Amino acid sequence: VQLQASGGGLVQAGGSLRLSCAASRRAFGANAMGWFRQAPGKEREFVATISWSGHNTYYADSVKGRSTISRDNAQNTVYLQMDSLKPEDTAVYYCAAGRGSVASSARSDYNYWGQGTQVTVSS
Repeated sequence: VQLQASGGGLVQAGGSLRLSCAASRRAFGANAMGWFRQAPGKEREFVATISWSGHNTYYADSVKGRSTISRDNAQNTVYLQMDSLKPEDTAVYYCAAGRGSVASSARSDYNYWGQGTQVTVSS
């Protein structure tokens, strides 16, 4: 089981990044996928989630309107497009594969996690 997140980096405030997460077939399966983030000294928090079908997406209030989650089921890949980035978006971003097909913001509903990719937004 493997999830490989990429696409992080250093960007100025107002800029954009597109994160990608390539998953093994076993992890991707027919499962919802999610993105979480963890800033230094803080708990890991929910960012966005997408159902297996892609029809349902949910976002944290902190990123709503600035981020878009999408998935390519043929490529076992999930994406997070982040625009209008702010310094408070600085964190390690983790992708996760859910236990089922329904999108969820709860960490407990995810059983496979990637290694994380660093996003740093400078002011």
